[in-house]
Amino acid sequence: MFLYNLTLQRATGISFAIHGNFSGTKQQEIVVSRGKILELLRPDPNTGKVHTLLTVEVFGVIRSLMAFRLTGGTKDYIVVGSDSGRIVILEYQPSKNMFEKIHQETFGKSGCRRIVPGQFLAVDPKGRAVMISAIEKQKLVYILNRDAAARLTISSPLEAHKANTLVYHVVGVDVGFENPMFACLEMDYEEADNDPTGEAAANTQQTLTFYELDLGLNHVVRKYSEPLEEHGNFLITVPGGSDGPSGVLICSENYITYKNFGDQPDIRCPIPRRRNDLDDPERGMIFVCSATHKTKSMFFFLAQTEQGDIFKITLETDEDMVTEIRLKYFDTVPVAAAMCVLKTGFLFVASEFGNHYLYQIAHLGDDDEEPEFSSAMPLEEGDTFFFQPRPLKNLVLVDELDSLSPILFCQIADLANEDTPQLYVACGRGPRSSLRVLRHGLEVSEMAVSELPGNPNAVWTVRRHIEDEFDAYIIVSFVNATLVLSIGETVEEVTDSGFLGTTPTLSCSLLGDDALVQVYPDGIRHIRADKRVNEWKTPGKKTIVKCAVNQRQVVIALTGGELVYFEMDPSGQLNEYTERKEMSADVVCMSLANVPPGEQRSRFLAVGLVDNTVRIISLDPSDCLQPLSMQALPAQPESLCIVEMGGTEKQDELGERGSIGFLYLNIGLQNGVLLRTVLDPVTGDLSDTRTRYLGSRPVKLFRSRFHLTPLSYETLEFASGFASEQCPEGIVAISTNTLRILALEKLGAVFNQVAFPLQYTPRKFVIHPESNNLIIIETDHNAYTEATKAQRKQQMAEEMVEAAGEDERELAAEMAAAFLNENLPESIFGAPKAGNGQWASVIRVMNPIQGNTLDLVQLEQNEAAFSVAVCRFSNTGEDWYVLVGVAKDLILNPRSVAGGFVYTYKLVNNGEKLEFLHKTPVEEVPAAIAPFQGRVLIGVGKLLRVYDLGKKKLLRKCENKHIANYISGIQTIGHRVIVSDVQESFIWVRYKRNENQLIIFADDTYPRWVTTASLLDYDTVAGADKFGNICVVRLPPNTNDEVDEDPTGNKALWDRGLLNGASQKAEVIMNYHVGETVLSLQKTTLIPGGSESLVYTTLSGGIGILVPFTSHEDHDFFQHVEMHLRSEHPPLCGRDHLSFRSYYFPVKNVIDGDLCEQFNSMEPNKQKNVSEELDRTPPEVSKKLEDIRTRYAF
Repeated sequence: MFLYNLTLQRATGISFAIHGNFSGTKQQEIVVSRGKILELLRPDPNTGKVHTLLTVEVFGVIRSLMAFRLTGGTKDYIVVGSDSGRIVILEYQPSKNMFEKIHQETFGKSGCRRIVPGQFLAVDPKGRAVMISAIEKQKLVYILNRDAAARLTISSPLEAHKANTLVYHVVGVDVGFENPMFACLEMDYEEADNDPTGEAAANTQQTLTFYELDLGLNHVVRKYSEPLEEHGNFLITVPGGSDGPSGVLICSENYITYKNFGDQPDIRCPIPRRRNDLDDPERGMIFVCSATHKTKSMFFFLAQTEQGDIFKITLETDEDMVTEIRLKYFDTVPVAAAMCVLKTGFLFVASEFGNHYLYQIAHLGDDDEEPEFSSAMPLEEGDTFFFQPRPLKNLVLVDELDSLSPILFCQIADLANEDTPQLYVACGRGPRSSLRVLRHGLEVSEMAVSELPGNPNAVWTVRRHIEDEFDAYIIVSFVNATLVLSIGETVEEVTDSGFLGTTPTLSCSLLGDDALVQVYPDGIRHIRADKRVNEWKTPGKKTIVKCAVNQRQVVIALTGGELVYFEMDPSGQLNEYTERKEMSADVVCMSLANVPPGEQRSRFLAVGLVDNTVRIISLDPSDCLQPLSMQALPAQPESLCIVEMGGTEKQDELGERGSIGFLYLNIGLQNGVLLRTVLDPVTGDLSDTRTRYLGSRPVKLFRSRFHLTPLSYETLEFASGFASEQCPEGIVAISTNTLRILALEKLGAVFNQVAFPLQYTPRKFVIHPESNNLIIIETDHNAYTEATKAQRKQQMAEEMVEAAGEDERELAAEMAAAFLNENLPESIFGAPKAGNGQWASVIRVMNPIQGNTLDLVQLEQNEAAFSVAVCRFSNTGEDWYVLVGVAKDLILNPRSVAGGFVYTYKLVNNGEKLEFLHKTPVEEVPAAIAPFQGRVLIGVGKLLRVYDLGKKKLLRKCENKHIANYISGIQTIGHRVIVSDVQESFIWVRYKRNENQLIIFADDTYPRWVTTASLLDYDTVAGADKFGNICVVRLPPNTNDEVDEDPTGNKALWDRGLLNGASQKAEVIMNYHVGETVLSLQKTTLIPGGSESLVYTTLSGGIGILVPFTSHEDHDFFQHVEMHLRSEHPPLCGRDHLSFRSYYFPVKNVIDGDLCEQFNSMEPNKQKNVSEELDRTPPEVSKKLEDIRTRYAF
């Protein structure tokens, strides 16, 4: 079995975000890293929408990311620290829309290692040097400069190593043009290592160390080091030189401290806390990320706490000494992994989990009533300030970027009966989690929908003049009339447009610069700009059946297959060509290309006939209306459209700008297939046909921007491009008796999503087969249940009243009442952190189509739901039961658990309500439940048990004690049970009915930390592990599952199987490193009529598929493509592709489609070289790549 890996939806979680002018213009851009992907985003300063300019897979782990620019430069470069053991400097080339690798310097081994640099990057603020550091011991400094041709140069590395030292964070200190300086948070563990009593370990202090790069001597000196009282978690550089006092801010637990060397005293300010917070009062508070904004006259920092509150931090200075730190509550946004303040007044927030946001900074928070906290205010040691969180005041949300990260579980099913299955994805974390329904297609936003008097059959938009930016009229054609609507502030009917209203219309468009043409069954109406009308009437009893029009030409087909050709002369008059052309059959569709710039006419007309052919006819005066080429089709054509795509602008000899692109003839067939054929611009020959099945109805084509993506919307019968002030790039369409104006905003998106909010992190869900409802379990650690929360609030309110003195009683009572009434939404302000070992859970029954919750069961505090199954028992007939495995008082580290329960509910009211039956106590966590032969299998810790339904509890029927650690999943097929162990891969178990025994008969030879598994057939199972690998494991053909428990009778002497496990071993069919933890696998088909594939979803929000090759020659071809691309187009960050895909196990029997598809983004001459090696042409190679994708997915 050979598989091909394809990514359908790239990871959406962001690990780093940096901003700068990467394209060298004044525009601010953001570069984000999504694990193994680099992406360049540009927020539009006018609309605030964020556009993706470029996305590149780097096939390596991006561990750090920094922007820098050389002194006096205008362009920012990107420095990447990855797991390749190399430092890579990239430059964005806007003309080619690609990242160009300028430098790649190797310094160590590959992989994420403790002592190989790459984990931390720091840049000198003046862009003269960059430091790259490891977690331990090694630090390297590279000097950056320009050569005579103004190209970036990089020096050899200068070492600043120190053994036995752990690094927590590194920044470049702003010292103006003095020698570059770097500040590190370090900890020396040498003494702690050598001291057996453990005393030194308890007294070890973190130090703040400054490293100076001496540019004169060209080496790095460890300049200065001082121990810190609190343990810092990150540093913020303070602007220096002429802009500020220099130095660093150290963010640590509960405090923020300013330090600089010289005689500057430390300035220290506590981090304010929320007033009346429900959090555990013993918990410290830290800042988790920050952003700096600096202008000529001032600077400030925005720092975010782990609850999501942002503080604006400013420094008060006297001469060059800092006298106080001031903090002011700014706003609360979801907790971020990175924040960027852009020069254009935006704040980009890359959320840790869930959607990312772009806010506009409306106010700087200077003049409001919010209290300002200062380090100069007197406080007792250990006390802090309090503030009141509130809804957004200084920030305004302008755009939201959908993110699925983290996907915890996914099932693919067609619950909405739409023919194409939907993906039901449980994602997010805590109060920001959601169940999202993904459908393949573009999200459509309705601008307007209006009823029409009857069912129209077509719609067009036209402009009054070729230079106009916006459309002037919408023309709607009915069976016996035509309606003309004018577009302004509103859309209303007009009668003086010159269009004939008493007849249906076949086509209307702009002719020449400012004339309109209407083609109707009895003739052609040519309306000049001054409202003069010329008419051409059809001869005799013939009528016009089809027509094709562009800016200067009109071609009509009369009944009987006769073609009449008109061309516009320089005076703006339409002239009929002398001859007419009889076609051999009736014409069903026609298309003309647009007139190429600088030419008189389009040379080709495409005509589709009843006899299932398409013919290309020349319109050149030398051989007008002569047939040039023909293509036979598998079915009758429904519509044709010639478009020019991929044009590169060229200037011809006269300096005329024209574009030379490919002409493509798109053919929509009546059976729902779209064909795309290349039309040779010289000879008119047709070649290189690509096919794509779109759906069950005939395909109609309309010319607007070219994006081949289905719309997730009702069926449209006819559409046309639309442009007005409110909606510059829209579509106007008709559907039954309505006229709709639609806008497509997220053009790059593969899926459109509907999100339904949840209360806690969703862990798993099952689908009830009869009602299609979902039963979801949601569990959060470190959280309160609703009941405990209300109880805590009540208790705090009572304490507030008790603490007040006699005279303040009334005021305190009012405050307590206000506190009980205030309800800040947790999805924005976060849920209170309850402390370690505190759990909250709910079980929810949800209708997946409407997204409404039908039933919600709250579990007790510290009961955590881990598994769920829906099943029938053979002794109770037709009733459905839901079983939920719950742990009681689980503490994760060091692990302890007070036991568990299996809750049994009966589904009543057609699967809409859970009726509690009983709960069964068990000794460990029931982490996996699976229905099995009319009973149920439950993995209780490491015990595998069969239970049956009883009156008071579940009855244990049978158990197996020989599984190594902890059962994380159970799959069943026939009499076989495949158990996934949390760290020992798969164990195959056979259930013997007669002896009532579960017998292990085979296992795997590799340790795997299995997260999820999916059965492929009776002998084969696919699994994923927590390190980001996917494997397929199969039992050899000679495996015997009729094993007896113990033929030798030694059973009583020793328990079998701890050392070498089962006597039969499974073999590995495939191994592949995805690079992101995979949490769900499912074998399914994604498109109607497609073949089966293995769909996986990852923790970072990615969705991918593994598809089997159907023929040896395909596999052979793709293997060669992959091999050539590995050598011709190595990954951007210097990681070797083969070793990345073999991170934990050597890659086996999988070809990486993500690498193969980079063929399309290679330079043309490299494409040519690769395809010649394969004996193909570049279009043939990209056609193969496209075909394998469309056969299984989209």
